[in-house]
Amino acid sequence: MARKAPRTAARERTAPAQPPTAPSRELQVFANPAPERDYVIRFDVPEFTCLCPLTGQPDFAHFTIECIPDRLNVELKSLKLYFWSFRDEGAFHEKVTNTILGDIVAAIAPRFLRIHADWYVRGGIRTYVTVEHRKKGWKPQPRVDLPAA
Repeated sequence: MARKAPRTAARERTAPAQPPTAPSRELQVFANPAPERDYVIRFDVPEFTCLCPLTGQPDFAHFTIECIPDRLNVELKSLKLYFWSFRDEGAFHEKVTNTILGDIVAAIAPRFLRIHADWYVRGGIRTYVTVEHRKKGWKPQPRVDLPAA
């Protein structure tokens, strides 16, 4: 005869007094481990959400960020919480994209920063917004084209 598993009372999961993570506009930074060279860091943020300032309906976007840091880098968890902080904010696509560029530039003063936002279809129109920052006096290294294998 098979034994039945002991019965346990269902427990309600209680929410912590303070959530382990919460949206924040504070971008944490750390020292660039290789400030002597140009290198590209690429961040992919495929689940961005904010609100349409006119209708209050959700807007969704996929952000791609390319950064050539100078002395500082942005810490990833703080970047995640930063993007999360837009979730309940109403703003036009162009303003959101430019605000994000400005905030990251203010936090880390990179040599180069490009943000490409692919705003999903709303009313039959898909919007792409690309913004860039170049540090004054910084010049990119010449492109190297390798022969095809």
